[in-house]
Amino acid sequence: MKYDKDDKLIAGVYKMVGYSVRVLAVLMLFVILMGVVDVGWTLYQKLLAPPRFILTISDMLATFGAFMAVLIAIEILINITIYLNEKVIHVKIVMATALMAIARKVIILDFDTIEPSYVYGIAAVTIAMSAGYWLVHKTPKGSEDD
Repeated sequence: MKYDKDDKLIAGVYKMVGYSVRVLAVLMLFVILMGVVDVGWTLYQKLLAPPRFILTISDMLATFGAFMAVLIAIEILINITIYLNEKVIHVKIVMATALMAIARKVIILDFDTIEPSYVYGIAAVTIAMSAGYWLVHKTPKGSEDD
């Protein structure tokens, strides 16, 4: 980010953005820790519910969804820390996070209750994000922001 170093207003704005991003990083860490506690608690409850120490398919899908949510939060924290260190948003990392989020959605889909158009929409988003990620990944170094 380039700005006139003599412009105190702009410098102050960027300083406040930096502080805000730091606060977001701390809050995201809190969200991750609470997510880990939630995954542990959910797994504990599922294992103690009858039949004991058995996870049904729906239990596993719910647990996978909770795991993926925590992993997505971790990816977002990584995005925040990279922004703090380099002052730039890396498109490849953001797209990888979005792909992980859409994968989570696919994993927890209940095909008995959703409309076919919703599945087509998810498929279109998945294909578009995958193609976009591939294109960003194949972009030669030096011609991208990543």
